[in-house]
Amino acid sequence: MYRKKRRGGGKTKWFFGLILIIAGLYWAQSVWLPNREHVDPEWLGRVEKPIFSGGQWLDGTGIGSGDSLKLPLPIIQQVIEPTIRYEEDTKSVILTTPRKLVLLKADEKIAKINNKPTELRFAPEEKDGILYLPAHLLQELYGAEVQEDASTGAVLLYRAGESLMPAAVNTGSGKKDGTIPLRTGPSIHEPILADMKDETKLRILQAPDDEWYYVQLDNGYTGYVRQKNVVTGEKRFVPELKQELSAAKQKWQSKTVNMTWEAVYQVAPKPSSIGKLPGVNVVSPTWFSLVDGAGNVRSKADSVYVKWAHGQGKQVWGLFSNSFEPDLTSKALSSFENRLTTIMQMLHYAKIYDLDGINIDYENVYTKDGDNLTQFMRELRPLAEEQGLIVSIDVTPKSNSEMWSAFLDRRALGEVVDYLVVMAYDEHWAASPVAGSVASLPWVRSSITRILEEDGVPPSKLILGIPLYTRIWTETQKDGKTEVDSKAIGMDKAQQIIAEKKLKPRFSEETGQNYVEYEDKEGRHRIWLEDAESLQRRVELAKSLKLAGIATWTRSFASDNAWETLRQIEK
Repeated sequence: MYRKKRRGGGKTKWFFGLILIIAGLYWAQSVWLPNREHVDPEWLGRVEKPIFSGGQWLDGTGIGSGDSLKLPLPIIQQVIEPTIRYEEDTKSVILTTPRKLVLLKADEKIAKINNKPTELRFAPEEKDGILYLPAHLLQELYGAEVQEDASTGAVLLYRAGESLMPAAVNTGSGKKDGTIPLRTGPSIHEPILADMKDETKLRILQAPDDEWYYVQLDNGYTGYVRQKNVVTGEKRFVPELKQELSAAKQKWQSKTVNMTWEAVYQVAPKPSSIGKLPGVNVVSPTWFSLVDGAGNVRSKADSVYVKWAHGQGKQVWGLFSNSFEPDLTSKALSSFENRLTTIMQMLHYAKIYDLDGINIDYENVYTKDGDNLTQFMRELRPLAEEQGLIVSIDVTPKSNSEMWSAFLDRRALGEVVDYLVVMAYDEHWAASPVAGSVASLPWVRSSITRILEEDGVPPSKLILGIPLYTRIWTETQKDGKTEVDSKAIGMDKAQQIIAEKKLKPRFSEETGQNYVEYEDKEGRHRIWLEDAESLQRRVELAKSLKLAGIATWTRSFASDNAWETLRQIEK
């Protein structure tokens, strides 16, 4: 019994010893030995042409290959250019660049580039409700790089300006199999996606730690490789398309804009009544307006005025407004056809009257139409530039007002136009419940700096709008409450009141303006003056912020000596 017992106990110890040895070997393998398991990427075999950007596998697939490769519009919008517009009703795709307006339609090889018919190599194609565009257009229009791998079908997309870190595998000497594993994670215990031969090309996407790189191969495979097995190249950037200044804009590189608006209500003023306007180098008459929802334009243009302005060495930027009619505006902006109607009519008038630019003034617009207004400007810009025109748009200071401010995407507009003109008025508007300055200096400074800082509009594109008018505010008491009424007056009229009433202006540090008040039987009257002192401070503000210039509303409100003060904006 003892021996049997001893014999039995020996077997038990041997058994447990074997288990310990196996466990030890398993532990040693898990800690020290690399994983040799091979796996495939999730996308391999699931889609014919997987698409990648920044190493990420995107939701969608390409169709065709080589020159006939086409990519789904949603991915193009996501990766390459979000401003590409698709209008479902007409199956139209609108692509815009500073110099190109391209209209494509599904299954049609004839496109329109800058409104001229052009035959494409391959037509856009609609498949399963998704529109696919020829890949070569992305390269030609936006400078994108598109790489296609023949072995896996993978398509790699790169945006113009995107930075790339090229590298190559270095197996090192003495490695028997001559390959380096690409793993699913930053550990030797992660499965292997591919065995990479020496000098295999790859791109480094990230360096999660000091030992591993996260990389992508030309065939779309993304994974981790040890840094010691990689030789890095020199960082490069996908070339951006060179955007040269238009000939029209080049004229303003060494000059500052000094524009004044010419308000034309019925009949254009006779040039003989205007005077010289010293320092003014642009006049913008309010000649053009939206007349209906189809996008048609009404004109009050006057060739005599243009000849006078050009004879004075001034450019003419015709102002086009939406008539401040929100419903008409909504319809006119709703489709490419309507927007193009407006654009082509404006360009037609610009050619007839020998205009130098177009100034857009859209106000009282539904917030929902803001994107369509930006699209309108994107479509206008290349056609106007082709015709040698400067394009500017008037914007209000930022506020919560839906119809007068919220619809304006100042950041996007600033990227599209030559100039953004900030109408830095009315801080206190005609129907304001309280009396106050039309545009106090601190309020103006805040209005401009918010757009510079919050919307990233460069100062070289920003023009400061200056009021040449003020308001007489009349305050009366009724039932213990102060009621306010106002009337807009020009600079000469304000000085006439001061002389008649023998008033002595005092300077208000709060507004940066001279101020007067008086009382009569109508009530208490208050005026924050626009005069040489006020204009001087506005000019100094524009210069201190290095803005592109100034614009004044409106010419007829100015005193004769106002122009001498305003011309100090000149470089």
